[in-house]
Amino acid sequence: MTPTLELRDVTKVYSGGLFKRRSTVALEKNYISVGGEHPTIVAIAGESGSGKTTMGMLMLGFIEPTSGQVLYKGQDLWALPKPAWTEFRREVQAIFQDPFEVYNPFYKVDHVLMVPIRKFGLAHTRAQEHDLIERALTSVGLRPDETLGRYPHQLSGGQRQRITVARALLLDPKVIIADEPVSMIDASLRATVLKSLRLLRDEAGISILYITHDLATAYHICDEIMVLYQGTVAEAGDVDSVIQAPKHPYTQLLVGSIPWPDPKRKWGQDAVLTQADVFHVETKGCKFAPRCARAMDICRESPPPLFQTEAGRAVTCYLYKDAPVLDGSEIGKVLGQNGRGAAEATRDGVVPKPGVPQVGLPG
Repeated sequence: MTPTLELRDVTKVYSGGLFKRRSTVALEKNYISVGGEHPTIVAIAGESGSGKTTMGMLMLGFIEPTSGQVLYKGQDLWALPKPAWTEFRREVQAIFQDPFEVYNPFYKVDHVLMVPIRKFGLAHTRAQEHDLIERALTSVGLRPDETLGRYPHQLSGGQRQRITVARALLLDPKVIIADEPVSMIDASLRATVLKSLRLLRDEAGISILYITHDLATAYHICDEIMVLYQGTVAEAGDVDSVIQAPKHPYTQLLVGSIPWPDPKRKWGQDAVLTQADVFHVETKGCKFAPRCARAMDICRESPPPLFQTEAGRAVTCYLYKDAPVLDGSEIGKVLGQNGRGAAEATRDGVVPKPGVPQVGLPG
């Protein structure tokens, strides 16, 4: 089955400085697909500057790739005729980081929900509009009588973010790109938004690209994960195995930085860094080599390929050089082959998992 969205050998380079002499590679030769026969939630994780948001903007059609292709149902996104582009805009929706900036403070939240209905002609009467809005709000756990008629500042961050989820749901999308959707709301409200995202997958059959730096939330709602470092894939696979037993030294640092609720373990004791713990160091080999405590000579001389260490798992690291080598286009042998992992386990309630903090997901 042709995926709804796909990046194929995509590189994005930003130019800057005087006369644009300086360039930054934000994403390099990336392959990923989202939306298919079985809806999944795929996490794109990494620290700031890893290329996560650039990937999301490419898949939303906000920016063009420097090289490679962004495909929508197998067609080049930037060569789509107008009717297909309109269909793309309806089927691929976004949930952004800041739940307040997406609202015009002079309009009530009703306006945010009515605009897509009228733009895409989803209703013919006011009664139909109201019915669609009520169903969308109810589906994300909001009571219409307590939500409609209010201005954005009269709602909590969690309520505002769930309204953006309801807005996306109105259009019956196939894919949602969620860029740090819970990073700017209170921890006590995050669980409600995460539960809404999980319901979109389970009940509406929507695939989600979940962009985050928070491995704890990714672990609890995602099926698979791709870890990025400076625009390249460090590790990819089933979220359970990647977080429980990370293989790439960079992923190990990310997991080691999570403050586990273990009084016998000091926060960060596993995060071993070198004196070269700096970003964007020019190197012809592995981009992580200047920060890696386990770097070898080969790491500094040549960029590592993608090694398939086991079924549904791949790592870009010479520590696993004896494993089979995958071409970047074969990432589908890793992502898309796993079950529902942690999300399946947490759908009906919190299942404690050793080494990863709980986020209070309700059933």
